[in-house]
Amino acid sequence: MASISALGIGSGMDLNGLLDQLAAAERQKLQPITQQKQAQQAKISAYGRLENALSTFQDSAAKLSKPETFQGVSSAVAGASVSAAASSTAPIGSYQVNVIDRAESYSIATNGVASQTDNLGGGTLSFTMGNGDALSVDINPAESSLQDIRDAINSSNGGVQASIVNDGSNTPYRLVLSSLETGTDAAITNIDFGTLGADLGLDAATEQQAQNAMLNVNGITITSQSNRVEGAIQGVTLDLQEEGSSTVSISRDTELTEKAVTDFVDKYNNLQTLIGNLTRFGGESGSNGQLLGDSTLRSVQQNMRNILGEGVGEGNARLLSDVGIDLGLDGKLTLDEAKLNDLTANNMNDLNTFFAGTTAGGGLSGKIDVSISQLLQSDGPIKNTTQGLQDSIGRLDDRFLRMEESIEKTIDRYRSQFSQLDSMIANMNSTSNYLTQQFDIMNAQLGRN
Repeated sequence: MASISALGIGSGMDLNGLLDQLAAAERQKLQPITQQKQAQQAKISAYGRLENALSTFQDSAAKLSKPETFQGVSSAVAGASVSAAASSTAPIGSYQVNVIDRAESYSIATNGVASQTDNLGGGTLSFTMGNGDALSVDINPAESSLQDIRDAINSSNGGVQASIVNDGSNTPYRLVLSSLETGTDAAITNIDFGTLGADLGLDAATEQQAQNAMLNVNGITITSQSNRVEGAIQGVTLDLQEEGSSTVSISRDTELTEKAVTDFVDKYNNLQTLIGNLTRFGGESGSNGQLLGDSTLRSVQQNMRNILGEGVGEGNARLLSDVGIDLGLDGKLTLDEAKLNDLTANNMNDLNTFFAGTTAGGGLSGKIDVSISQLLQSDGPIKNTTQGLQDSIGRLDDRFLRMEESIEKTIDRYRSQFSQLDSMIANMNSTSNYLTQQFDIMNAQLGRN
């Protein structure tokens, strides 16, 4: 607030300083409103952290409602002939894989020409593939060099790949034609150079025939157009690396399930730790949690405890303790890893049914999802409480503005009164000085010292 510099000139008093002190004292009335607003904002922030912790726990529970969490498998290969990747549908077991032949692509080279940039003349190149598909490539006479022909074939995207090699002879440049894919279906079975045939005759000695892959899996012979074989073992993709034998072992990936259960326990305990901090009683010397005594938070906490304590109504495992999880008196979960390991190794179905249930949204995960969704929805208790806090802040802002206006009026009144006091004292000082001068003159006239 600006001070009037003229105050105090007439009286000689520090009225500006006194006015500033009075203004500071008046503005202390705003402090309780500011503190109340800060407290409400702290509660809103606390509810934001609570919502985040609930969502994180909900996500961890949702993982335990997905079939793939309990159907994970891993593959291991003994031998160098294949590599393997297993999906969740792969049956557990061991498979003997013998790679007899790897798939090969077709390839042949033309006779050499002296220049790869000289035009060879126009025409149409025709290719026939092993599966019956045909490819025609038109060559412009003005753009008919070996490089142009190569580029025209490649840009046609017709399953034929062209490249140029230099064999170091007098006519060194050869056009190499190969099928893009392996196997007999993708092989080039016929090539017709048309009018370009005189310059681009095929060199039969360079021909490499296409070949299908052949492998034997547990005594069953399988052929494949590609070295990537799917379906030879259900749910397993085999990549053929070399001829020879390998053993592919498919086992249950219990680590995936155990990690999901451990994450579930950790995220719930993180939620409980946050709730404990938000409801902390600091005593005389400490600070209280932002939501100490808050009824909405107590309701959320009790809701979570009830769901975990009740368990589920179907399956062999009904309570958390049946799957190696204990709910302590402090509200936190403790995981019995040995019991969990035994379940994932021997009773995965029981664990699956407990968390995922037998119907959509069933099991403990489904119950948690429904409950937290209700808590977090737009008209749920947390949003309603948060909205109430925001409305309270709005009212405090209005009250702050009204109080400021009242204080300004009070200070203006003080300023006016000080100005009048300053003028009155100035007049009194002026009268006093005049009287003193008159007395001095009278004393001089009377000869008084």
